[in-house]
Amino acid sequence: MPELPEVESLRRSLAPRILGRRVIDVRIHRADVCSSNTNAVVTGHDVLLGTSFSRLYRHGKQLALVGENGRVICIGLGMTGALVVSGEISHAAAHTHVSWLLDDGQRLDFIDPRRFGGIRIFEALDVLHRERWSLLGPDALLIDAAQLFESLRGSGRAVKAALLDQHVVAGVGNIYADETLFRSRVDPRKRAGRIDLSTWGRIVENLRSILTAAIEAGGSTIRDYRNADGAAGSAQERHAVYGRGGKPCVECGAILRIGIVSGRTTVRCCVCQKR
Repeated sequence: MPELPEVESLRRSLAPRILGRRVIDVRIHRADVCSSNTNAVVTGHDVLLGTSFSRLYRHGKQLALVGENGRVICIGLGMTGALVVSGEISHAAAHTHVSWLLDDGQRLDFIDPRRFGGIRIFEALDVLHRERWSLLGPDALLIDAAQLFESLRGSGRAVKAALLDQHVVAGVGNIYADETLFRSRVDPRKRAGRIDLSTWGRIVENLRSILTAAIEAGGSTIRDYRNADGAAGSAQERHAVYGRGGKPCVECGAILRIGIVSGRTTVRCCVCQKR
C-alpha cells in the first residue's frame, strides 16, 4: 500500500502537470469507486467537469484535488491505486475507473486493479477537514513526540500497532514503521504505553528523517507503485529491515527475524532492537 512518501511523491509529480488545467471531459468507468459525503450520485460535474484544478493537498496517505469552484476530490489509493497523467487521450489503461480529460490534451487516470482505493467528493475543503481529515491523527511529517507520548500513555498496544493506527499518526504503514523502529532501536512488540518521552523523541526524529529521505527518492516501489509520470521510486534500495527477513542485519550481522505484530508481517533485529 502506498504510504506517505509515495503519496507525497505522487502529489509533487502531479502538481506541475495538472494545476491550472481545465477539465473538459470526465469519464466515470466504474461508478462504485466514487461516493459523495452527501450520499448523492456522483456525476461528472461533481468531479470537477468544466472547472480547473487549483490546489493539491495531502494528509497522511490521502490526496485532495481542489477545483477552482471549491469542490474537492479526496482520493485514497488503497493497495494498488495510482494517478497517472498520459498524453494518450483516446484509450484508457486496464482497471481505469475515472478519467479526466484536460484542456492541454492530457488525460489523468485513476487506476486501481484491486479496488481498495476510492474517490469521495466534498463540497468544500473545510468540509473535508471536518468530516474526514479531522478524524485522522497528525500528519507523520508534523507529529511531535509529546503528542504521541500523551495520546499513548498507558496503552497496552504494541508500538508498531500504534504507529500503524491512522487515528494516532497519519501516513505510516508497514514499510516505514519497521524502518523507523529499527533505526530507533525499539522492539516493535514493546508496549506503546511503556515508552518514555525521550524514546518517543528518538522515534519521531527518525520517522521524519526516513520519510523525508524516501520522498526525495521518489518513494518505495515494492511491486507496482509509480508516480504520475510513470516513474518508479528507489527508496526500497535503502531499506534496512523491510523485506529483508532472514538476511543479516546491516548493523550487527545477526539474522533478521520475521514475525507478526498486530496481524502485520514484521521484520526486526533481536540484537539491535531489544525489548
